[in-house]
Amino acid sequence: MAETTLTETTVAEVTAELAELEDPKIRAANERHGDDHGVNLGKLRALAKRLKTQQELARRLWETDDTAARLLAILICRPKAFERDELDVMVREARAPKVHDWLVNYVVKKNPHSEELRLAWSADPDPVVASAGWALTIERVAKRPEGLDLAGLLDVIEAEMKGAPDRLQWAMNHCLAQIGIERAEHCARALDIGERLEVLKDYPTSPGCTSPFAPIWITEMVRRQHDS
Repeated sequence: MAETTLTETTVAEVTAELAELEDPKIRAANERHGDDHGVNLGKLRALAKRLKTQQELARRLWETDDTAARLLAILICRPKAFERDELDVMVREARAPKVHDWLVNYVVKKNPHSEELRLAWSADPDPVVASAGWALTIERVAKRPEGLDLAGLLDVIEAEMKGAPDRLQWAMNHCLAQIGIERAEHCARALDIGERLEVLKDYPTSPGCTSPFAPIWITEMVRRQHDS
């Protein structure tokens, strides 16, 4: 009982500290990207470093449904401690793009159930959940491509990417580029699919950054590999 009370107090203390870190200008900037929080991420990481790993506190912070608290929860949790079904619920609850992105990259990728979830999520009718499956597939293309049906993935991308909702389309496009960059035998087809579908062709790109348009992205990264 004492432990529960301690956790409750800690949750209250942490959420109060997050409230103090709230900056209206940061919130306004984040809201343009669909993220409803106003905490500087550097300060959030500093708070996480101070709290260190606390799995129970992380779970309680997640339950608050507050975006900043959930980002903090991701930073102080033990990724391998979550059960498969727990992560499935969490990814469906993570509607803020930054929370979704961090959950997949910082937690699910390090969890022993990641491959099982990759397969389940990739086929999910919810496009945001499906985008998590594609994000895990990108990781496998880059690090563990053995056993992946890359030609089959390109078939799906070719058929579905053009009409996919934004976040799912972005993840499919990243996978297309990753296949083209990593697998020389599929590079020509990846370039062809990108050229024909023209997804993100006109995406505004800052000076010095590589365009997310797959043909430009693939060509640039392959050139860098050859030059290095």
